Amino acid sequence: MTLSFFDQFMSPTLYGIPLIALALTLPWLLLPLPTLRWQNNRLLTLQGWFMNRFTQQLLLPLNLGGHKWATLLMSLMLYLIALNMLGLLPYTFTPTTQLSMNLGLAVPLWLATVLIGVRNQPTVALAHLLPEGTPGPLIPVLIVIETISLFIRPLALGVRLTANLTAGHLLMQLIATAAFVLLPLMPTVAILTAIVLFLLTLLEVAVAMIQAYVFVLLLSLYLQENV
Repeated sequence: MTLSFFDQFMSPTLYGIPLIALALTLPWLLLPLPTLRWQNNRLLTLQGWFMNRFTQQLLLPLNLGGHKWATLLMSLMLYLIALNMLGLLPYTFTPTTQLSMNLGLAVPLWLATVLIGVRNQPTVALAHLLPEGTPGPLIPVLIVIETISLFIRPLALGVRLTANLTAGHLLMQLIATAAFVLLPLMPTVAILTAIVLFLLTLLEVAVAMIQAYVFVLLLSLYLQENV
């Protein structure tokens, strides 16, 4: 029983073929595309309003050099939201619960921000490794600490997204199992447990969107330091 709780995080296969590719492709097919009509429908209008508001808030602290990343960051956030939300449906697989995938998204984007800073302003990029006014004896120690913290950033991005989604899915499965087991024994308690499960599901919907936003927001903050 204990091991079966973690079976939902295993990549499903069909005839030996991993279906994670299908899970990664499906969100793009669900997004509504612009039409050739003069006026869009309500869904497209709401999506456009949301994208404009998010882009304005995200790029507000960035200078003009960072605005080139608007399309990439916006697409990444919509993609992560779609993956996280689809993972809440029954009999589905959530690719963002895999640390390898999250690191595959975090490491190249973080490395791109660092390389941009080293290319455009190498002095400022290296100055981040040593705070101003540091005493002489502490300079080697602080350089090592700041270097380690710099390389931990992509790991923190991937682990944060993985841990939050994994914990939420495990908690939902535990509560659902408890409600199913308690139903023939104590129906009242089972109903209360089902209500808690419903509220937790609403919370997980919010977590799915918030974690995607936090992932992209932290990337924008790393970009802000290097442009």
